[in-house]
Amino acid sequence: MAIKKEKVDVVLVGFGWTGAILGQELTEEGLKVVALERGKFQDTPTDAEYPKVLDELAYSVRGKMFQDLSKETVTIRHSMAETAVPYRQHGSFLLGDGVGGAGFHWNGMHYRNLPEELVMRTRHVERYGKDFIPEGMQLQDHGVTYDDLEPHYDFFEKVCGTSGKAGNLNGRIMPGGNPLEGARTDEFPLPPLQQTYAQSIFEKAAREAGYHPYPAGASNASAAYTNPYGVRLGPCNFCGFCENYGCFMYSKASPQTTIMPVLLKKDNFELRTNSHVVRVNKDASGKMATGVTYIDAQGREVEQPADMVILCAFQLHNVRLMLLSGIGKPYDPVANEGVIGRNLAYQMNGGFRIVMPKGNYFNPFEGTGGGAWSFDDLNADQFDHSQLGFIGGAVVRQATTGGRPIKQAQPIPGSPSWGSGWKAGMIDGYQRTFGFGMSGSVMAYRDAYMSLDPTYKDAYGQPLLRMTFDWHDNEYKMLDYVGKQAEKVAQAMGAEKYIKSVRKPGSHWDTRVYQSTHLTGGVTMGADPRESAVNRYLQSWDMPNLFVMGASAFPYNMGYNPTGLVGALAYWSAKAIREQYLKNQGRPLVQV
Repeated sequence: MAIKKEKVDVVLVGFGWTGAILGQELTEEGLKVVALERGKFQDTPTDAEYPKVLDELAYSVRGKMFQDLSKETVTIRHSMAETAVPYRQHGSFLLGDGVGGAGFHWNGMHYRNLPEELVMRTRHVERYGKDFIPEGMQLQDHGVTYDDLEPHYDFFEKVCGTSGKAGNLNGRIMPGGNPLEGARTDEFPLPPLQQTYAQSIFEKAAREAGYHPYPAGASNASAAYTNPYGVRLGPCNFCGFCENYGCFMYSKASPQTTIMPVLLKKDNFELRTNSHVVRVNKDASGKMATGVTYIDAQGREVEQPADMVILCAFQLHNVRLMLLSGIGKPYDPVANEGVIGRNLAYQMNGGFRIVMPKGNYFNPFEGTGGGAWSFDDLNADQFDHSQLGFIGGAVVRQATTGGRPIKQAQPIPGSPSWGSGWKAGMIDGYQRTFGFGMSGSVMAYRDAYMSLDPTYKDAYGQPLLRMTFDWHDNEYKMLDYVGKQAEKVAQAMGAEKYIKSVRKPGSHWDTRVYQSTHLTGGVTMGADPRESAVNRYLQSWDMPNLFVMGASAFPYNMGYNPTGLVGALAYWSAKAIREQYLKNQGRPLVQV
């Protein structure tokens, strides 16, 4: 028999970025909030202690901060005709674990979306006509606009101490920033991080090619900073250990370095770790959540009653919990009906490896996670697609995140793969090569979705989440075009040679090689309950006291890293809960 806890106002499932944001916001409203995190407790002084944290073998190779795939994983297949098999080793994407989630060991790349990216269907129908959208592509609007989210983008940047330079300040184009971005009401909290030598070469070449490079937003503090919650961050020292690591300098924004020092001291907040939620509980009508059931560290089943349930886990986990709990209609790709699991999307990436003449010294060990120079001329709908035959684009950027010897050092292209020749190539290549990449959007399709696996189960006997996904012609065309245009930058660098990497049509999604952890969709937001699982405030259409945060709400995947939009949507939803929902609890915020 399950242990039953005392009822609380709100239970949060997962405690990464969105869990910390919702915990902070709702406790400010005086609510009693309990957060359930299935992983261990981790914090900067205990889990990012210098010099122990600078262990590439432990963190980047063995994945010390990643999910234990022997207890829970996903199954993957390329098409509905195939049998899915388990994802046994972290490769294509890295699933976080423990307090802070992936927000503890992310890089810090912090973008706002381009305004058209939130209204993609409306934009393309108006500009190119309805017939421009390929058959099988499920192009949707988010249900919110850039103007809706701008105050929340702004506040999240202030919480994170984001470094950057405004390019559009209240409609006025500002020198030094991104002239293509949506209008900002305020400057970045901190100036840009110092430009590296490789970035200076990239910037110059991009301008010569006719593009508009800018210092990308980075949640790595360029100077000492105190955020709106009174939490202080220190300046980044370019140690080169951001992704896969906690930040021992307290420079990289994370729940631990921006919100937790305030939130964990509150009497009306409780964080329970090693608490694996297995389902959302429902009342007799099936239309209201009554709380959640979880397995604690001792293996006991525990029921936590609550007036409101908010799912704050990673995208895949939110989708799986909705399916396991029987909330919303599961997506059926054959009938093209249902919403839970719909619109799985990833990102299609490519890049260039640049070999500069001898005598160049790039010192790649001086890296910072979010510090990058980007341009958006080839991103989203910033260029005319009418004669190109595809939708979407890519942000192009140069980012040197470090020069760690095991996973990041690369020999001169063409070097032998072993022996003395490999060693010589590694010595030669370390200081005079660098790369720049293309991070491309991926649209949503009828045959790309998530469901419960009929065969494989986790350590608790529950079905694993099954992913059905592969690349489509639209994305091959997109990356081919962006690659040809971005090649002008490589050609302008004065390189000894360069190597272009772009996926070819017919190649499949290779889950063995890391690409990004930017998975989206499955509990998508929108204005139509037939096409979305949550409304514009991330409130479930089927269960009004259930809200679902995170990238699972994205109707498709953009070229940018998702964290900026994830945080803005969390603050947007929290505002609606505080100012609207709590006045009429249990009622929908959007009528249809």
